[in-house]
Amino acid sequence: MNPSFPDHFSSVSGRYADYRPRYPQALFEYLATLVPRDAVVWDCGAGTGQATADLARFFPRIIATDASASQIQAAPPIPNVEFRVAPAEQSGLPDHSVHLITVAQALHWFDFDRFYAEVRRVLIPDGVLAVWAYGITEVEGDLVNAVVQRFYSQTVGPYWPPQRLLIEAGYQTVPFPFTETTPSPSLRMEVEWTLEELLGYFGTWSATTLYSKANGHSPLPALAEELAALWGDPRGRRRVTWPVSLRIGRLPPATKPTDIAARE
Repeated sequence: MNPSFPDHFSSVSGRYADYRPRYPQALFEYLATLVPRDAVVWDCGAGTGQATADLARFFPRIIATDASASQIQAAPPIPNVEFRVAPAEQSGLPDHSVHLITVAQALHWFDFDRFYAEVRRVLIPDGVLAVWAYGITEVEGDLVNAVVQRFYSQTVGPYWPPQRLLIEAGYQTVPFPFTETTPSPSLRMEVEWTLEELLGYFGTWSATTLYSKANGHSPLPALAEELAALWGDPRGRRRVTWPVSLRIGRLPPATKPTDIAARE
């Protein structure tokens, strides 16, 4: 692992795979329109494969990498996916070998300059970089949502890594030195969760992990008690949503056939 990689998730890899929400189908349908049907995809910062599994339904070959070995080990086997442990800035992929690079909820952890140099090295001419992040959780019910927002901003708020601000800004403050495709589709994630599932998701937050380490106890039992008083039937489900911010960049095309040959 890259020694500079801020690994906040190895300790929760199993729960991460169980409780992270899925990205909307419309996102992957859109990505499939940007590159050829036989495109090779590098899913960078893949974690336990939340986005990888959906990408694999649209593209014939995926190379999924993450700097965390425990995250990769927790990913389910997928026939057309090769999982590898590798940092974003040093993928080990051949020059100009992929058509599409995807980064789901991970760009804020990368060294931007080094990663973008790797993007230019690995993408073919006219290749596409797609990065996205989902924002602050909203839960159905004003009283329940108010408790959730307080937990996010006040209880564990001081423990969010500074990179969290990049997500809250929808990646609009992240440098992105590529020709952008606009407009991107309007997207959001939506699930129907029980209280147990919602608490399981909160348990995967890096801020929750850091709070627990700093204070010697988890903040979740107190939150569970407060939410249980408002939730109603604990087996009942409430709608949980997140806004999704997407940025699409494209490399310049080759100017003549000899340029393509020279890069392959």
